[in-house]
Amino acid sequence: MKHAGVLFVVLFSVWLLWSGHYTTLLVTLGLFSVFFVLLTIRRMGALDHETAPLEFLPGALAYTPWLLWQIARSNVDVARRVLRREMPIRPHLFRTRPGQRTDIGRVIYANSITLTPGTVTVAIEGDEFTIHALTDEAAREVLTGEMDRRVCAVEGRR
Repeated sequence: MKHAGVLFVVLFSVWLLWSGHYTTLLVTLGLFSVFFVLLTIRRMGALDHETAPLEFLPGALAYTPWLLWQIARSNVDVARRVLRREMPIRPHLFRTRPGQRTDIGRVIYANSITLTPGTVTVAIEGDEFTIHALTDEAAREVLTGEMDRRVCAVEGRR
């Protein structure tokens, strides 16, 4: 029941934020929509600790500002490389093994790599991620393991 309550709050907050409409009618319709989604998830039997991973919340709150900074930094780097011809772009694929122990941790890590401009998680095969990097520096950023360690911290591991 605790997971359902948390998921309800998260879904409704996201709905409010993205809709941008706060009239009584639309907020009521949003409440009904979120309630219907929760009923559907419950009927599917998918409402569990992975649907609303409460244990990840403190780590995720600490990780988000760092990730946003990495996204901003990478945006500037990619924009400079696109606008200046003399800056090298050397696209290539490489493989790495993530340190996350849960599926949701791996999803967070793969999405974090993809959200950071200049890198994309292309495939997840067993214990390996295949990543496309625009430059050698972007590949080194992933291979240093800093993002991997921070996502492990979100999972509650150091």
